[in-house]
Amino acid sequence: MFDCHELSGWKGGRAKNAAANATLYCPRMGDEIAIRGEPLGAGDRCRFIVDRPVLPNESAFFSDPADAGASPLAAELLSLPGVTSVLISEETVTLGADYAIDWPALGVGNVIRRHVRGAQPIVAPSYFEGLPAESDLRWAIDDLLAREINPAVAMHGGWVELIDVKKNNVYLRLGGGCQGCGAADVTLKQGIEKAIRSLAPSVGEILDTTDHASGRNPYYAPAK
Repeated sequence: MFDCHELSGWKGGRAKNAAANATLYCPRMGDEIAIRGEPLGAGDRCRFIVDRPVLPNESAFFSDPADAGASPLAAELLSLPGVTSVLISEETVTLGADYAIDWPALGVGNVIRRHVRGAQPIVAPSYFEGLPAESDLRWAIDDLLAREINPAVAMHGGWVELIDVKKNNVYLRLGGGCQGCGAADVTLKQGIEKAIRSLAPSVGEILDTTDHASGRNPYYAPAK
């Protein structure tokens, strides 16, 4: 992964094929807030890693601009062309879209820097006060896995297990035909994640604890 210190003013930098999960190269603009951009999937997602906590010990997901009032950062990011979702967690900001995006052209780094430097909270405390209880999320997601997700995954010889819910973060393990599968990240994102977020829009990170070397997993070590 390469350091990315400025994502707008795209000069002297380059972007490899997003479908190859390449890292964005960006020019250095001072020595202030360093950000690395990492395209994911087919270029329809990009993870921006900041050199300091953006939302310490919490995570928040937004996909509807009408519901992003609790986060000025998320509201501004959702107004960018093509951006349909924003996940803020710890030192990362992950954006989603319905199609491959030219992420460097959006100037996401400048938006993040401005809000990190600003006086307003990245996410208002009221957002977290309204989150469902861990036990309620655990029950609902377990039920979803049993009713919908596992019957579908079983057709491919796999299964999905809910390992834990911590605050609004969900920890899963993929097994059987899914374990070690090169398409596991796509499976998780396109099917399982969509189903969970449809059921519980306030879910933050959805983390795959299986050893696919995919994504950030601060709580569980990947299964070996």
